Amino acid sequence: MIQNFDELLSRVKEARTGTVVIAAAQTESVLDAAILARKEGIAESILVGDKTAIQSLLQKIDSDYDGNFEIIDTGADLVAAAKRSVALVNEGKADLILKGKTDTSMLLKAVLDKDNGLRISEVISDVLAYEHPDGIKLMSDGGINILPELKDKIAIIKNAVQVAHYLGNPNPNVALLSAVEAVNPKMPSTMDAAMIAKMNDRKQIKNCTIEGPLAFDNAVDATAAKLKGITSPVGGNADIMIVPNIEAGNIFGKMLTYYCNYRVAHVVMGTKAPILIPSRADDGETKMLCMALGLASML
Repeated sequence: MIQNFDELLSRVKEARTGTVVIAAAQTESVLDAAILARKEGIAESILVGDKTAIQSLLQKIDSDYDGNFEIIDTGADLVAAAKRSVALVNEGKADLILKGKTDTSMLLKAVLDKDNGLRISEVISDVLAYEHPDGIKLMSDGGINILPELKDKIAIIKNAVQVAHYLGNPNPNVALLSAVEAVNPKMPSTMDAAMIAKMNDRKQIKNCTIEGPLAFDNAVDATAAKLKGITSPVGGNADIMIVPNIEAGNIFGKMLTYYCNYRVAHVVMGTKAPILIPSRADDGETKMLCMALGLASML
């Protein structure tokens, strides 16, 4: 089982290289990621966007790489860059898409287009991987589904479990997070969690072990779980955290970066090709790790 991002990079390098298309690549961090991915030997990049701005940034960052990437000029039109990036995947010229200057909603609109998009699942979701001292942990969904209903949460779980399998964990422990560990009819997230956990007990959701509702401390700390009488194997030993809504996931993810200083990566599941939607504030290394996670999901 892959324990950290260095192991992830090694696995991807051994298995395959890929081609990443960057939608609206006229930002420093995504160009840093493209250069790092080439240096690491995991991916080549096609840069879609404002060619003049991209070339100027490449000269600023590392002049040795100016002229060494394929650039497709769509000018400053971010919508055109998103659509062209999706088209390159459909044409078989790229394996995955990394968000550049485009907004997430703008890129996803092109990805989810009924006629020309990449959706293969009714529910798509963002899976965040973070490098915890005890190994790579996953969290979902802090990027796409605003207030998921029961059926959406089941799909979100299945997408996250699939990523855990790609990382070598055949039966991940899944914690359905809420504010408390007791079922409370006034807190819908606890009701959903209880139903999903029962579905897992009855093998309606397979290849993982699910427990919920769990407060965060019960999910990650064995002592806290024991003190509250939680005997499930998930208590204190969660591999995947499923949050009740996008606000919780967004805050969770940003705290990992800005308070914990953990390395993180994202990948959107449920599409024909992995979609990478890190924050525009994320640095080049984070975006390069997103590339690696996306490529790992294709192995």
